[in-house]
Amino acid sequence: MLSEEVAGALRARIMSGELRPGARIRLEEVAAGLGVSITPVREALLTLRGEDMVELEPRKGYVVAPLSRQDILDVFQLQGDIAGELAARVATGIGEAQLAELRVAHSKVARARRAADVETYEYEFHRAVNRMSRSRKLSWFLHTATRYTPARVYSADPGWREGMRADHEAVLAAFAAADVDAARTAMTRHFTDGAERLVKHLDDLGIWDS
Repeated sequence: MLSEEVAGALRARIMSGELRPGARIRLEEVAAGLGVSITPVREALLTLRGEDMVELEPRKGYVVAPLSRQDILDVFQLQGDIAGELAARVATGIGEAQLAELRVAHSKVARARRAADVETYEYEFHRAVNRMSRSRKLSWFLHTATRYTPARVYSADPGWREGMRADHEAVLAAFAAADVDAARTAMTRHFTDGAERLVKHLDDLGIWDS
């Protein structure tokens, strides 16, 4: 397991509330839990420190950085703004073959039952949309921003799954109609809805209780 994978695992634990703000991160425990040496864990923590996900405190080591409700809303709004722009670009010139490809991708995620399959097919659907936008750099920014999405929190939520299917169908309808504004709105909503669900999840865990 590379340091990038360790960083991804720690990001997911932080954003899902498993590791709460202020919690100490012990390198040895993380290494043992992931079955890796200390080196990739140390490298991962350096990466996360650069992302303001963790802080290095004297005589204490690495701790989870503060994470507010507004932080969550900001991250997902950024994701939604970028994803909405990419979808708008797709709507301006999508062809029948591309639309058929997206419908197949959507049918896979809509039929999926296991959380892991939902995550995989949802990723594939959005990867296809981003590829069709022909916006390599903007797609890269979206990929970077979505690293902060704890996918398992959503894929295991029946309410999110239902909303995801409806959002995908709205996006596909907008693409079929070449409706740029509708595509942007539907895709942006798909992401910002995730913020509300994550805030509720973290509220339920009590991570902001004083």
